[in-house]
Amino acid sequence: MRRRLLQPRPQDSPGSADGYLADDVPAPASIRLQLSALQALCRQTFAVRLTMLVIGTPFAMANTTDGPSGYAVLTAGVLGTMGSYAMLRDWDRFGPRLLAHPTLMALDLLFGAVLLLTASPASPLAYATVCTPLLSGLLYGWRGAGVFTGLQLAVLLTVYRAWQHHPGAGTSTLLVAGFCVAAGIIGVTLRNLMFRFGTATRALSEATSRLAVAEAVESERARLARELHDSVAKTLHGLALAAEALATSAGRTADPDVLQQQATLVASAARRAASESRDLLTDLRHHTDLTTRPPTDLMTDLMTELTARTEDFTSRTALPVRLRRTSTTPPPLSHEATHDLLAIVSEALENTHRHARATEAVIEVEASAGALRLRVTDDGVGLPPAFTVDQAVGSGHFGLLGMTERAARIGARLQVTRPAAGGTEITIDLPLPTHHTPRQEAAHA
Repeated sequence: MRRRLLQPRPQDSPGSADGYLADDVPAPASIRLQLSALQALCRQTFAVRLTMLVIGTPFAMANTTDGPSGYAVLTAGVLGTMGSYAMLRDWDRFGPRLLAHPTLMALDLLFGAVLLLTASPASPLAYATVCTPLLSGLLYGWRGAGVFTGLQLAVLLTVYRAWQHHPGAGTSTLLVAGFCVAAGIIGVTLRNLMFRFGTATRALSEATSRLAVAEAVESERARLARELHDSVAKTLHGLALAAEALATSAGRTADPDVLQQQATLVASAARRAASESRDLLTDLRHHTDLTTRPPTDLMTDLMTELTARTEDFTSRTALPVRLRRTSTTPPPLSHEATHDLLAIVSEALENTHRHARATEAVIEVEASAGALRLRVTDDGVGLPPAFTVDQAVGSGHFGLLGMTERAARIGARLQVTRPAAGGTEITIDLPLPTHHTPRQEAAHA
């Protein structure tokens, strides 16, 4: 009911020849805030009109005599007061009828004219007439305000002719007429401003939604790029190296054992690439499951995953990796945080194996009350001096960029340094939520 209250009818569209009291700014159907504000203004206007009628009706009754004229004034006062009270009390029920039938506003104007003609232009009833142009502007727009303001001015002229011999009648009539014209203009202006503001607000909301969708798409593209780089791309690179080794071996030797070993490496790398591709596709299809499962199902033991990851890396590359942790056991982490931390560690180990020419790598895990620190260190040649992420991206190496993005996604801080002893050191500091024991919570309370 509220949404239909101030919406123009189809025949009231701008430019229609048969539109009754058509408005130049139609009410948008989806802007509830602006419609509610206009309804509140209309109810307040009826409250002012009701107050003026209650105060001014005794002035009209005092100037009448017993008989038909007295009954007419009493009837006009009662009906006008009841109509204003009904609009104020139950606007949702009677407001749409007033909007659909502007003749009801004309009938209310007639009641006010009868009371004002019996009273005088200097009575409080004169200010009740100002509410009619204001309401017509709020409800019907420019045409409605023009029609009802003109009718109200005609009523004021008639009242003035009836009371022109009384002192102050001309001044009071002229003052009230000016108020009526100003009220009609103010009503239409408020209506159009609210609707234009609502349209602009809706356009801004739609633009914001489109920007949010574009940002989400860009974020998903970056996530896919990281996943492809850290899984399938690396495996395919290894597959290419194994295939090149197989081709070289086939041209230099005819030893079946050597060829079989190289072929086995190629097949193993191909199977690994296929498995990683399936895992990536599965993650894409079931990515929303992480947001629907309970939080307890998403917690993962980091040390267990790190142990399995380092053992697999050592068996594939023959590069020894030592895993060390402090006496404090790291708390279980969310699936997302564990996944990104493991991806960062795997990327660091792969870089050590490919580029560092290291003989050993060390992974250290330090857990404290409010933070978790992961440190990956090798004894290789180290990064070039003043090496930055932009330089890595410019040279076609996206591993360091992916590590930085993953750390930022889970709220961690990543640092890549070159220790004095040589090699490369990658440190990830992840803040952890603090969990208070019941005794600590009671003491804090």
